[in-house]
Amino acid sequence: MEMHFCMRCGAELTVREHPTDGPVPYCEACGDYRFPVYSTAVSAVVLNPERTHILLIRQYGEPHNILPAGYVDKGETAEHAVRRELMEELGLEARSVRYLGSHYYEPSETLMLNFEVTVAETEAHPNSEVDSWRWYTITEAKAAVKPGGLAERLLRDL
Repeated sequence: MEMHFCMRCGAELTVREHPTDGPVPYCEACGDYRFPVYSTAVSAVVLNPERTHILLIRQYGEPHNILPAGYVDKGETAEHAVRRELMEELGLEARSVRYLGSHYYEPSETLMLNFEVTVAETEAHPNSEVDSWRWYTITEAKAAVKPGGLAERLLRDL
């Protein structure tokens, strides 16, 4: 997304050559460069305690299985966010959390921080955001997600 107005004062931005970053939107009124702003979210490849099954969910009436995910709150670490989201959405406690990498999801202009999470138990207690959930073997999970999606990319290497 290209920025046209200053997020601080609302003035129209111009493009000015930054000393090290090249052409960057600039606010004449504030006298400062304005770098892109986007959302940050976490997603989780959730494994059972034995690490033999993956939890996939469906949300908001959508027909596709997805990985549990959610936005990072202001002031929160990504590791805390993934633990919080699993507890809020599924009532599951993360036993271990391992960072897998990031992916920029252009449709919602979101930087996705992806984790592998092993949970302490398998009985989920979903909130109203989750339509359904199910544990799949790793092979089944790979086949149960939307082709070409982020979940497919993250599950490919398991």
